Amino acid sequence: MKILYAIQGTGNGHLSRAMDVIPCLKLHGDVDILISGTQADLILPFPVKYKMRGLSFIFGKSGGVNLWKTFVKSNIRKLSKEINALPVEKYDLVINDFEPVSAWSCYFKDIPCIGLSHQAAVMAEKSPKTENVDMMGKLILKNYAPNTSQYGFHFEPYDKNIYTPVIRNQVRDQEVENGDHYTVYLPSYDDKRLISKLSQFKDIKWDVFSKHNKKIFRTKNITIQPINNERFVKSMAQSAGVLCGAGFETPAEALYMKKKLLVIPMRNQYEQHLNAAALKLMGVQVIKNLKPKNDMIIRNWLENGKIVEVNYPNNTQHIIDQLIETYISKNYLLSLPG
Repeated sequence: MKILYAIQGTGNGHLSRAMDVIPCLKLHGDVDILISGTQADLILPFPVKYKMRGLSFIFGKSGGVNLWKTFVKSNIRKLSKEINALPVEKYDLVINDFEPVSAWSCYFKDIPCIGLSHQAAVMAEKSPKTENVDMMGKLILKNYAPNTSQYGFHFEPYDKNIYTPVIRNQVRDQEVENGDHYTVYLPSYDDKRLISKLSQFKDIKWDVFSKHNKKIFRTKNITIQPINNERFVKSMAQSAGVLCGAGFETPAEALYMKKKLLVIPMRNQYEQHLNAAALKLMGVQVIKNLKPKNDMIIRNWLENGKIVEVNYPNNTQHIIDQLIETYISKNYLLSLPG
């Protein structure tokens, strides 16, 4: 079987999950990997056949997605050429993790595209929703990477075909302990803003991983360092708690390692607000931003924050096996050329 696995390259979460999904797919056939997007920091330890520009969301520096830069850097003509040129018809199975080039290529060529993503789960009817619906955000989530069927990952299995998070083996194998520092990953805030805020909590050691700096430096009670997968996972495993955006993989990994968690959903990113709604229902502390009015909430979390218990079994291979067996039995596989 020839499989195309297409991965969204905005942020690091999709690539983190792919590290464990790809070996599971390889047990079922030859796997070609496609990555589109420009905002990821992780490098997959597998050969990537297709590297594409795609359509990326650009992080800002004050807590949100920079919609203007996202628009300016969007090259629709280039995207259209990538969609038309991608030979999805040569594959028996196309599996898509919220990746637009392969999804739209399948759409225009009338080829099945299997969604295997967190986004498939957050849009499911029974998954937690925000009080106020962001209609533009909802429209983007529904149409960014269209697919013919959905399998999703979420913080809890809210419905059928929704599974608990893929916790990569690198995280499962960590020796977890409660240290005296807090790990921070807020890529939509610049270093200056984070230093200004975190330095107010003088008795706390902060270990900040930054998209905006290429060298390690220390100031006051804060260490700033560039994104590094190994150091980040180790920092989380040895931390007293984790302060991060309301993405999916990082909060899920923090919960798995039994760390108290505080999340800040990114502005103009509807998915993160849906994630925050789910996390809040579970008992995770959520704040809207780093404005002074939230300082007391942060202080209370530091002093009294509770660990939220979760059960995230290692069932990735079972999910992949089930997905592929289902589509074999329903004759959804593409015919080989010729």
